[in-house]
Order: sequence, then structure tokens, then C-alpha cells
Amino acid sequence: MSTLSKSLIAVAASAVMAVSAQAQSLSGDLRIFLDTSNPAPRATMEEMIARFGEMHPDLNIETNVIDREAYKTQIRNFLTANAPDVATWYAGNRMLPFVEAGLFEDVSDLWDDEMSTNLASTKPSMTIDGAQWGVPYTYYQWGVYYREDIFNELGLEEPETWDEFLAIVDTLNENGVTPVTIGTKFLWTAGGWFDYLNLRTNGYEFHMDLTNGEIPWTDERVVATFENWRTLIDRDTFIDNHAAYSWQEALPFMVNGEAAMYLMGNFAVAPLREAGLSDDQLGFFQFPAIVDGIPMAEDAPTDTFHIPAQAQNKEAAREFLRFVATPENQTIINGGDALGQLPVHAEASVDDDKFLNEGFEMLSNAYALAQFFDRDAPAEVAAAAMEGFQQFMVQPDQLDNILERLERVRQRVHGG
Repeated sequence: MSTLSKSLIAVAASAVMAVSAQAQSLSGDLRIFLDTSNPAPRATMEEMIARFGEMHPDLNIETNVIDREAYKTQIRNFLTANAPDVATWYAGNRMLPFVEAGLFEDVSDLWDDEMSTNLASTKPSMTIDGAQWGVPYTYYQWGVYYREDIFNELGLEEPETWDEFLAIVDTLNENGVTPVTIGTKFLWTAGGWFDYLNLRTNGYEFHMDLTNGEIPWTDERVVATFENWRTLIDRDTFIDNHAAYSWQEALPFMVNGEAAMYLMGNFAVAPLREAGLSDDQLGFFQFPAIVDGIPMAEDAPTDTFHIPAQAQNKEAAREFLRFVATPENQTIINGGDALGQLPVHAEASVDDDKFLNEGFEMLSNAYALAQFFDRDAPAEVAAAAMEGFQQFMVQPDQLDNILERLERVRQRVHGG
């Protein structure tokens, strides 16, 4: 555990002691279900729960950790029968089925002015029908990582507009550098490109409506997104044979300087560093604006805590969610020795890391946050669409057939 984390734990404990006389006494059982089964996240969550338990010694806390993939198949069953008091899940459309089925508790009462301000960028993704249905505890940024040394050598600056981005693409090609590396072997990386092109072409609300099945894939606004993508394909933006590479296998193109940019999540930084790139060689920028006036939403997969509607100890559950959302706690759990991601709370502290700091500033000021395509769309739609995205990148002339196929899937899944 880092010195910062230890200090924050001490500060948090002191604050708890100071207000203990005013704190509401909690008792009974509090059952918490977690999907954080990997060793580091599991230890982080168990330590967090232990800190909450120290604040409320009369509360008996039972924790059940379930493998993440098994959790996804079991959650509906345990929310329906013998529900826990608190459960982990995800923001955005991934929580929509449980809200619509009446299985998640409305926790709008927790989202007072302070929480709404400090968690502002995530509030839209926690909101359905004007109410909030959980609290976020961690997320991480997506954006464009690039070879800053190559940019400097060619006199290029981080783009803020679509035209500036296209000019960079042209300049890189003219100098024998492929603009963008990508591996679409496992499909989801193409989903990241669709997300950003659609968010910047049509906006967050449209993107959410599309992934929720409310807009036909043949809609002219969806076509406009693919037209922008086609512009990149026609400009030879992407590496050749990308369908043969995983996202990791696409990294060497950037490490070797054969490609200059990579649209990816922050988890790509560690392997790029391990491959020998220094922070002086690496840069990061926000995906540029395409249509003037569209607010800048971002992809930021967000992990969340919820109270099942059938929870037995909702009073203690609400206090736990308040605790999860505090800046002190979010600083501790997201530190380098813990989750190694970003705290959602705007007043939390971030590890002294170049990319975490840039991501924290970007996400804290984002208009809204999408959860990534395969989280925002139903599984059957996501699978078909991402297959279509990959095909489009290889066979862009097949767009009409791809969109018609996706529209048939949408109608089957969403009923028209």
C-alpha cells in the first residue's frame, strides 16, 4: 500500500472518530455481493468493506465474491430471490434491464447537490427516467495515445477538430508512418472507433438511444457516422491486416514507430511502457470534435454499487453507498497498489501518473460518459454490430448490407 493511501486511511479514520457521536448507529446484517474476483480488486474491496465495518461495529457484514463471468449470468437470479443488500454492477444501459424489471432500488436521495456536483460526469449514466439507481466507484479513460516524439519531429500538435485530425493523418502518411494501429481480431476495438465517431457525429443522447434499440441502424444519422469512418479508411488511416491482430499484437506497430496513434483504454499504457516507450515518447489526447456544438462525451467504463429492490437492510446499504462515493475512499481504492484506475469523485486525489492525471481531468469535465459499445448494447446486438464494424473496416462498400443486417437484429431483439 502506498504512503498516500496509508495517510488517507488515517485521515478517514480520524474523521470517522470525530463524527462518531453524530453518526447514525447501524446494526443487523449487511450482505454485499461483489464481482471483483481478481486478486487485486478483491483485496481492495475487502479492505474497503473492512474500513466501513470499523465505522459501524454493531453491523454484521457478510461478503460474497463471485467470479466476474459467473456473476453476469447469476445476477438476475439473485436479485429476484434472496437478494443481497448491496451488489456491484455497471452504469448506463447495462443497468437498464434491472431498473425496468424493478430489481434495483431508486437511490436518488443520495444524489444531493454535493454528490451531483462531484460525480457530475457520471450522473447521466446513473440516471434512468430522471432517477439515480446506484453510485460509481471507479472508471478509466479511453482516448488517443500517440508517439509524441514522432509528432514533434513532424511539427504536429494534438488535434482538437476533425479537420486537424485528418491533416495529421495525411502528414503521417506522407512521411511513411501509418497513422493508426488497431487489432480487430477480437472485434471490440472496432467498437471503440464506432463509439467515438458516433458520439462526435450525433451526440451522447443519440448514441444511448441507438445502443438501446430505439433508433434504426439504417437511420441517415447512423450512415453519417459511417461516412466519417469511411473518410478515415479511404485515407489509409489504419494498419493493414488489422483483423489478424489482437489489441496486444497491434502494440508493436506503435512501439516500433511504424504507426503513430492508438485509440485505446488506459490499460494500454503499461504494456507500452514495458515495451520500452518512455513517457517522453508517449502522449495522450481527447478524441477530437467532429460536429460543432455537440458536447464532448467520453467512453469510460464505470463500475458501480447498487441496492437491490428486495434488500433487507436498506438503511445500512445506503450508508455504504455514501461511504463508497466519498473522495477519501475513492482515492484509496483507485491508487496504484489497488485498482490502479481513476476515482470518479472530482475532489479525490490521483496517483502521480501522467496519463491518469490527464484522464482524470478529461473525465471529470466530460459532458457524459458512455460505457463502451459492448456494455451499452444488449449482448446479441453488440456481437452482431461489432462483427459488422470489423467487416466495414475491411469491406466498406458493404455498408448497406451491414446496416440492413444489424437492423434485422435490432428488430428481433427489441421487437421492432
